[in-house]
Amino acid sequence: MSAVGVVSSYSYLRSGVWLLKPGRQKMSSFGLHTAARCAAKDYYEVLVLGGGAGGITMSARMKRKVGAGNVAVVEPSKTHYYQPLWTLVGGGAKQLATSARPTGSVIPKGVEWIKSRVIALDPDKNCVWLENDIKISYKYLIIALGISLHYEKIKGLPEGFHHPKIGSNYSVHTVEKTWRALQDFKEGNAIFTFPNTPVKCAGAPQKIMYLSEAYWRKTGKRSKANIMFNTSLGVIFGVKKYADALLQIIGERNIAVNYKRNLIEVRADKQEAVFENLDKPGVTEVHQYEMLHVTPPMGPPDVLINSPVSDEIGWVDVDKETLQHKKYPNIFGIGDCTNLPTSKTAAAVAAQSGVLDKTISLVMKNQLPTEKYDGYTSCPLVTGYNKVILAEFDYDAQPLETFPIDQSKERVTMYHMKADMMPFLYWNALLK
Repeated sequence: MSAVGVVSSYSYLRSGVWLLKPGRQKMSSFGLHTAARCAAKDYYEVLVLGGGAGGITMSARMKRKVGAGNVAVVEPSKTHYYQPLWTLVGGGAKQLATSARPTGSVIPKGVEWIKSRVIALDPDKNCVWLENDIKISYKYLIIALGISLHYEKIKGLPEGFHHPKIGSNYSVHTVEKTWRALQDFKEGNAIFTFPNTPVKCAGAPQKIMYLSEAYWRKTGKRSKANIMFNTSLGVIFGVKKYADALLQIIGERNIAVNYKRNLIEVRADKQEAVFENLDKPGVTEVHQYEMLHVTPPMGPPDVLINSPVSDEIGWVDVDKETLQHKKYPNIFGIGDCTNLPTSKTAAAVAAQSGVLDKTISLVMKNQLPTEKYDGYTSCPLVTGYNKVILAEFDYDAQPLETFPIDQSKERVTMYHMKADMMPFLYWNALLK
């Protein structure tokens, strides 16, 4: 694989320049953006729903195809976050502020920012409905609405976060509580959870566990910590090559893994976590904790549940190779909100964006899509404050690696890629 500047694949990490693909656009300077409560127009050639990684990336690409004035992004949030950094924020290695930028600064110059929320989709009439009964029509629709967190599906949450000893790296409101709980740890059980739902960045629930273990070793508290990973899954990781490496680390660091355990209740006032044994429905276990890291249940955004564009669960129903909707040829999906059978990561979005760009180009010419997404995704598995296992794989859970080395080994270079290079490239290349 070639070095910087000569990248031929669409993978997220290829030679550390997963964002710099062939025909890559020039860097544009920040400009003024329309930040209206409703749309300046009621029709756009390309309408993008969602201002996360997928939505901003595709709006930049569509701007070059049809012109900035013909593209709009619907996004209610004032702040855009680079969420992969929150693993390191929760571990005390990065500051939360470094993960945030104003939404207006990342929307491509000239593209309309509709600061509103989508409340309904009407694909048969090529329109969507926003808050305040605003209707926006489109020629092409890109759905990039992300994934929703559901702390409320765990009894005792989210109100339990008002208590100490509990945090979650998945929310901007709770990630710094993880670091406080980590620092305040004295003695007892440290429990890390993985829910019985799809999640974004499936490696993150255990990344913070490895960082915690390393921190307690550094501060002399490790012997007082009983570290437990309670996961609803039956395996530690879905790709055997990396699972084997993680299990070796888990054994060496004396971490207990309890499979098929799903967190159903938190009694924060008593510092108790209740888990259901998924192999024995109805059977529960109660564990006292000195620290608890919660990965919440997740699911499709409410607007997509029972929507004409979604499957029976609520994920946008797209072809797994072209990302074109299975029923509506002028609708496309990208990222966490889709039913693509791959891990939901920013790396997957980067790979998908290149394929989707080519798909839409051909559809606009009344041609059939030919580019195929192979399910590429990546998960930099942080195993310490200077160590990362770089997992890269495809739809078939087969390694799809960038570098001519054994990526299942912990490496300092991969940590710096995760902590330093990726955020820089995210802000300065992918989103542009």
